[in-house]
Amino acid sequence: MSLMRRCDGVTRRNAVQVGLGGMLGTGLASGLRAMAESRGSGGPVAKATSCILIWMDGGPTHFETFDPKPDAPAEYRGDFADIATAVSGVGYSQHMVKLAASLNDYAMIRSIRHDQGNHGAGNHYMMTGAPPRIPVGCGAFVSFHPSMGSVVARELGRNNGLPSYFSMPQMSRSGGPNFLGARYAPFVVGDDPNSNRFKVRDVALPRDLSELRFTSRTELRAKVDRMVRLQDEAAGDPAAAYDEYYRQGFSLVTSVQAQQAFDIHQEPEAVRERYGRNSFGQRCLLARRLVEAGVPFITVYDGGWDHHSDLFGALKKRLPEWDNSVATLIQDLKERGLLDSTLVVALGEFGRTPKISTLSGSNTPGRDHWANAMSVLMAGGGTPGGTVVGATDRKGFSAVDRVLSPENFVATVYHKLGIDPDKVVFSPEGRPTHLVSDPTPIRELI
Repeated sequence: MSLMRRCDGVTRRNAVQVGLGGMLGTGLASGLRAMAESRGSGGPVAKATSCILIWMDGGPTHFETFDPKPDAPAEYRGDFADIATAVSGVGYSQHMVKLAASLNDYAMIRSIRHDQGNHGAGNHYMMTGAPPRIPVGCGAFVSFHPSMGSVVARELGRNNGLPSYFSMPQMSRSGGPNFLGARYAPFVVGDDPNSNRFKVRDVALPRDLSELRFTSRTELRAKVDRMVRLQDEAAGDPAAAYDEYYRQGFSLVTSVQAQQAFDIHQEPEAVRERYGRNSFGQRCLLARRLVEAGVPFITVYDGGWDHHSDLFGALKKRLPEWDNSVATLIQDLKERGLLDSTLVVALGEFGRTPKISTLSGSNTPGRDHWANAMSVLMAGGGTPGGTVVGATDRKGFSAVDRVLSPENFVATVYHKLGIDPDKVVFSPEGRPTHLVSDPTPIRELI
């Protein structure tokens, strides 16, 4: 069980086991690589070709979203009422109206838990399926293992002029490639697609470079070198990444697909209004456009879920818009015939404490970090709609039925995309690493 933790007073384990096995000899490493590669054809059959990850950074409360506890005492239950969903006997928070009505279109996991109750460690665990190798601080940005986005980019990347992994408007803490290298770092779209002046930098041909002068590779390279393309912290060795920056920059400014995918102004105004004329809603719409362009992995980073205080006031305003945008994304993909081939997942690094508390100096209550219980939404890619996997106890303290791990979740994502979660990948030094230490997917969802 994890302990309740806050960023200003993190409780850590006293000891962490670190793998200290000796380095493999070159011959053995080569043999293992050959053996792993020979197993590559026996992976799962892909049910999806793209994944949209909605990352709810900060740790969203499960109580006020997908797992309310109406029968718990008031100090656990909170201020929001519960409402019925499309599935009999399953209730949601009162502000999740559209997702409640459309539960038959997606699945809900209520029983993931882990033991990493701070942001840095929890983010890494859920983004990679690998717990941190050493204790890390609450505010840490760490990478001990390739993220889901980078792995998918490596395994499913296409040669269509577009990067295979996007993150908007920023990269999550542990969303980088680790030893996979800069090629599989996310292309970060930091601009706001809700702006009337939205235009993605690094995609359009620079204004001071005419079509005639475009034939000069030397001058083009000088322009490309000034672009902000990959998230620098994720790209590994800057020297090794230099040519990769150039390759991606050149591909983008010459790609018709890129120009079209990012021209969100082509969307009918009714569609844009349907998603919600706010930054999050328009990023969900842009994610759909990137799926249509053939991008295999898109992260919609959605920060601000760390509600130690003002939980109810903040979510009363936020949840209706969030609920609308996510429900619209799922429905829009379904209407366009894309949901079967597009996996949509929404989650954060952990849930929130069962008991409501008020921080010293604050007069508005909230909930603290809690890794013993969390909710995860999964839609598309053959996911059976109306499925609710697992359960927490009456007060929401812990997952108690069909208890699952981050490894099970990540293995499910890979399985649906046709990637063997038990696959062995190799670092540049020849060190073998399984994509997921426990490659068992969630059977109810595959």
